[in-house]
Amino acid sequence: MESASIPIGEVASRAGIPASALRFYEAEGLIHSERSSGGQRRFHREILRRLALIRIAQRVGLTLPEIRDALAKLPASRTPTKADWAQLSRSWRPRLDAQIATLERLRDRLTSCIGCGCLSLQACALYNPSDAAATLGTGPRYLLGNDPGDLAERVPEPPRRPRRPRRPRRRGPGRRAPPR
Repeated sequence: MESASIPIGEVASRAGIPASALRFYEAEGLIHSERSSGGQRRFHREILRRLALIRIAQRVGLTLPEIRDALAKLPASRTPTKADWAQLSRSWRPRLDAQIATLERLRDRLTSCIGCGCLSLQACALYNPSDAAATLGTGPRYLLGNDPGDLAERVPEPPRRPRRPRRPRRRGPGRRAPPR
């Protein structure tokens, strides 16, 4: 083995992740190793940059398939250059900008809503009468980027049928309780 390769334990220690994570990332196609004559995994030093990218990408919410697709665009035959990393960065920019916008909406709208006790559905930023936001898609639409103004028209509340009052059941002499 060439001197530029390092054993799995050292990679794990330097990257700050367990060796089992390295084996998982390899099985998922995110990284690759070579085997020594004794069958031990050996990694090229450039793997530390890829591992740093994987850890940070996961921390900001990118999925393993997104990370795998991006890493597949990096050259496998050589250590990626600054230009290679810049291209990868540009490809993630729209996704990261959308993630940032979602986090900002969450921060700004939840601060004034959850647990505020305003008890005012007219002033609540997340109020959704008659589940009108369902016409915009699934999930928490207003936190995902829609605004109440995005609704083509408000869905009128369906009319309610008056309920007939239930009569209490009488149990008296000669009446048995219903079978269970």
